[in-house]
Amino acid sequence: MAQHLELGRKGEAMAKAHLEAAGYEILDENWTFGKAEVDLIAYKNRMIIFTEVKTRTGNGFGEPEDFVDNRKQRLLSDAADEYIYLMNHQGEVRFDIIAIRFYPQGTFTLKHIEDAFWPSAT
Repeated sequence: MAQHLELGRKGEAMAKAHLEAAGYEILDENWTFGKAEVDLIAYKNRMIIFTEVKTRTGNGFGEPEDFVDNRKQRLLSDAADEYIYLMNHQGEVRFDIIAIRFYPQGTFTLKHIEDAFWPSAT
C-alpha cells in the first residue's frame, strides 16, 4: 500500500479511537455516495456527526484541516443529505474535522474541531 494511504488509514484509526473514547458511537466508516467519501459517521446526544479526517506529516502547505476546501465541504454535504435521508434522521447534524499531524520524532497532535464548517447552499 502506498505510504500516504497507510498514513491516512492510521489517522482514521486514531480518529475513530478518539471519538469512541469521547463517548461517540461510530455508525459508519468510509461511507461513500457518488464522488464523496465520509471518513467517519458518528452519533452522540441524538446528533449525527459527519467527520473528515486529515492526516499529514508536515505543514509546509498548511495545517491538515486547511485541506477541507469548499469543494470537499459540498461533497460531504451531499453525502450527508443522502445519509440523513436513508437513515430517516430527524435530529441535528454536525460536520467535524479531526486533524492529525505526525512529527519526525514519532510524536503526533490530534485536533478535534467540532462544528468545523457548515456547507453553503451554493
